[in-house]
Amino acid sequence: MPAEEKPTEKKAPEKKVADKKANEKNAEKKSEKKSEKKSTDGSDKPTQDTNIITDGGRLVKMEVDYSTTCDEKIPAAQKMSKDGNVQDAVDMLMVLEKQTRTGADAHSTSRVLAAVVELCFEAGEWNLLNETIVTLTKKRSQIKMAVTKMVQKCCEYVDKTPNKEVKHKLMDTLRTITEGKIYVEVERARLTLKIAMMKEEEGDITEAATILQELQVETFGSMERKEKVEMILEQMRLCLLKKDFVRTQIISKKISVKFFDSEEVDNLKLKFYNLMIDLDSHESSFLSICRHYRAIYDSKSVKNNEDEKKRILKHVVLFIILAPYDNEQSDLRHRVREDKTLEDIPLYRDLLQLFVTAELIKWVGLCEVYEKELRSDSTKVFPSNEDGNNRWTKLKDRVVEHNIRMMAKYYTRIHLKRMAELLDLSIKESEDFLCQLVVSGTVVARMDRLEGVVNFGTTPEHSQLLNSWSESLHHLMALVNKTTHLINKEEMVHKHLLIVKE
Repeated sequence: MPAEEKPTEKKAPEKKVADKKANEKNAEKKSEKKSEKKSTDGSDKPTQDTNIITDGGRLVKMEVDYSTTCDEKIPAAQKMSKDGNVQDAVDMLMVLEKQTRTGADAHSTSRVLAAVVELCFEAGEWNLLNETIVTLTKKRSQIKMAVTKMVQKCCEYVDKTPNKEVKHKLMDTLRTITEGKIYVEVERARLTLKIAMMKEEEGDITEAATILQELQVETFGSMERKEKVEMILEQMRLCLLKKDFVRTQIISKKISVKFFDSEEVDNLKLKFYNLMIDLDSHESSFLSICRHYRAIYDSKSVKNNEDEKKRILKHVVLFIILAPYDNEQSDLRHRVREDKTLEDIPLYRDLLQLFVTAELIKWVGLCEVYEKELRSDSTKVFPSNEDGNNRWTKLKDRVVEHNIRMMAKYYTRIHLKRMAELLDLSIKESEDFLCQLVVSGTVVARMDRLEGVVNFGTTPEHSQLLNSWSESLHHLMALVNKTTHLINKEEMVHKHLLIVKE
């Protein structure tokens, strides 16, 4: 008996598997017959398999085409709404929305959602509109494309609201439902920008800057690059108004200056560099300001305007003079001097030439010739306020710096008293300024305070520094070698003495 029961026990599970497969095939045939029957009886019809993505991220296939049903029920709902039955019309479309959503008909669902919000808008039911938007986005397995269409439709209604209160509420609702949804990130960013502008109009600059800073538009893949730059520039502008200069500097790094190479974005280029000028003016980074003005000077709109071209070049000259001396400043100064447009503004050409020529500059003589022009409103670099006075003091410092550099070039030894006379400064001021230049590496000098004498030296060249380092290294290695030899000698003597004692 056991030998006969074993084969029957093996066949039993095989039979169950076969029956299960047969049942699944029959179920599939029945479902196909039902869908075909539904398409022949009603207006809906089966369509080709179309993949869509739901709000939950699932990939589903379109099962039924409800376009014919939508063509019938949407006009009926619109007529019902015009007769005053707005809620009934919305309820009817809600039923249709469920059918299209469960049938995975993305196009029809988009039409229904757009029709629902349009009914609420035309009826002026703003509270119902807000509630409906939230309800539709919370539906299970809601289709992303449909939500996008609905949000885009609602964004058109924002500027058509009757008052600010309704506008704020609608915008807050839209920002709430779009939070964390990548497929509507562009619409959310535009709404956020509008809210920030409204806050700015109300005088709340801090809140406007905070709201707009929440957007990381540089990571938005679906937004055009030009629109990204526009929003980042608005972030910079609001941060400057807020006096948050550190954050402004961080935000400015998000924009690549290569973007401004195109002439189509010339207005954005001017806006960006003007904001950077305001930022660097706070830090008194005169060399950076000069570079920004040179970038503006190279823009198409400035080149086509002779008056604006001269005005910008004046700023370039003044800020390159205000910048402390270094290799970059010296190189940029010579480049600016070669500009042919500088011949049309001889006063600024001569001023720049003073700092290029290897001669001492008399501060009193410079003031007599240039002060009236420089402190006028033509450039606004030296206005009659605290910032203007500070810059005028900086200009005097640059004159003193130039004169000390010239002394280091022509003198090897000079009395401190004579140096103060040439600089038009007191002995104490001359000593302090010389110390600053020595510390910064602008000049090489040693001062004997007891005798009141300054000894200037020459800045060593790179080859001299390298040779000096090589000689020092050779001397060090010779000492190490000699020390090693002496240690070995001592060890050998000590070892020999131990052997003799034994």
